[in-house]
Amino acid sequence: MRLVGFFSTALLFAAVDKARAFVPSSFTKYNERSVNNVGSISGPEQNSPSGPLRMSPAGPPYSGPSVKPILDSIEYPSDMKNLGMKDLKQLAHELRWEVIEAVSKTGGHLSSSLGVVELTVALHYVFDMPDDDIIWDVSHQCYPHKMLTGRRNRFSGLRQLGGISGFCKRKESDYDSFGAGHSTTSISAAQGMSVGKAMLNKRRNNNIAVIGDGAITGGMAFEAMNSAGYLKNRMIVVLNDNGQVSLPTGTQSAGGVVPASQLSAYTSNLLVSKPFQDFRDFAKSFNRLLPENVQEVNKRVDEYARGLVSGGTLFEELGFYYVGPVDGHDLDNLVPILEKLRDSDSNKPVLLHIKTEKGKGYPPAESASDKMHGVAKFDVGTGQQIKGKSSAPSLTSIFANSLIEQATEDRAVVGITAAMPGGTGMDIFGRRFPKRTFDVGIAEQHAVTFAAGMACEGLKPFCCIYSTFLQRGYDQVVHDVAIQNLPVRLILDRAGLVGNDGPTHHGCYDLAYLGCIPNLTIMSPSDEIELKNMVATCAAFDDGPTVLRYPRGSGYGPEKLQKLFGYELVNGEIPSKGEVLPIGKGRIIRTPGGINGGDGNSRGKE
Repeated sequence: MRLVGFFSTALLFAAVDKARAFVPSSFTKYNERSVNNVGSISGPEQNSPSGPLRMSPAGPPYSGPSVKPILDSIEYPSDMKNLGMKDLKQLAHELRWEVIEAVSKTGGHLSSSLGVVELTVALHYVFDMPDDDIIWDVSHQCYPHKMLTGRRNRFSGLRQLGGISGFCKRKESDYDSFGAGHSTTSISAAQGMSVGKAMLNKRRNNNIAVIGDGAITGGMAFEAMNSAGYLKNRMIVVLNDNGQVSLPTGTQSAGGVVPASQLSAYTSNLLVSKPFQDFRDFAKSFNRLLPENVQEVNKRVDEYARGLVSGGTLFEELGFYYVGPVDGHDLDNLVPILEKLRDSDSNKPVLLHIKTEKGKGYPPAESASDKMHGVAKFDVGTGQQIKGKSSAPSLTSIFANSLIEQATEDRAVVGITAAMPGGTGMDIFGRRFPKRTFDVGIAEQHAVTFAAGMACEGLKPFCCIYSTFLQRGYDQVVHDVAIQNLPVRLILDRAGLVGNDGPTHHGCYDLAYLGCIPNLTIMSPSDEIELKNMVATCAAFDDGPTVLRYPRGSGYGPEKLQKLFGYELVNGEIPSKGEVLPIGKGRIIRTPGGINGGDGNSRGKE
């Protein structure tokens, strides 16, 4: 036994060393190399039956093809089925630039869509929607999908009244299998669809959940994978790994500037593809030469080494068959892999791990810190966004700077975000206090209870979450915070209507769902001075949990504050520091006589 143990240990190290030897150097420079496919920015022209494929210039100015003959011939996915590989690549090139040009005119989610162009083309080429179901997690990356499913001519109305949604929406199209806007729902939905098709004896049972490395940090994804592996439901989970968990990734925090997830660190170390498969073949052939008892040991060593090299261990232990990582921009690989998975008779769930680049094919997006995730209208040639100018700072930045003031005086003040540092102001706070900034990934439930634990030890946690996303942590607010009367500060950005993102993102329910919970003190400022004062009030209030909700947008600025609300500002300037307010008092902004009627401008009236 000692001999076998020694041999297996030696074999393990040999296997690991051999695996490392098969790591291609090109993978370590994934973002630097030019992939020879249609999504590349540099490289030679590629010929297509439709004519030579014009690559985007090194630029600026940047521009796409003047004509899009392949895309013009596609109304629905069924029109793609007879295309050859060269035409599929041409289609991807034209589709990418169609997305860039369309979003430049309306604004919207740009880079996520650019990163999945080849995947979208491959999925619609291989599978047959709407009989097969493709579920896009969050679905902000669905623009290429919508363009290939009969909605290309409606993009002038993207995210506008009467136009198409920026997310998948079942009422909008039979090709939108499942509506979304929030994250981490796709695997559960795909599993439910798989069970439904099986129980109803439907002829086809292909269900594909596309989830990013950010969304998979949510606990619901692992709840679903745990269940799918246990129940052995036929489904494919495509893990779209682009290395950007938070918005933006790279915010200074207690975890450093890396993506806010140990899982992301795990998947980012997963290596590619064919050379590793050669190693597997080598290991198997070598194993057959060994005695039977050593074969079993070596099988375990091989599985462990495969986990070290390819990352299969984690997902395979959850009951999934792991495939990858695979270059998500390489149609030559994606299409045959998906065809094999489609034609398999196995009911075992599959996880296909693809590596993509967010913003792929558009240099301004590739180089931006947030990858141009959500953009206003912009100039295609330069990537310069066209934003309306405001003389007043945003309410988000006012909150962040007010919190910095409190944290400067009180070391117990800490900030928490659930993968939205840019949207909540935690990126600003993190630059000043990185060790007191905690990004927990897309995990609102965890964020709230994490804050509760901090409060138990005497810290003053400011848990900063969009109003609409706090819905995902509702039981934690009730069970872990309010019932125990812990002084957690819940900061709800985007309270009220938010505009173009629509019903999944409106923060219009928080007063109803929080107002019925005992022990909560809810604050809602009507201007930036009140916002600064309420931040100070939250920091000073230790008798129970507080909620500070404020809308998206900018403040009024000094001139309007004096004119509309009767403020008497010294030197016409907004006070630099907030003051603590008495709980239960405020300013009446509407009386029976209307806005500003009677005592409406009086301060300190109940």
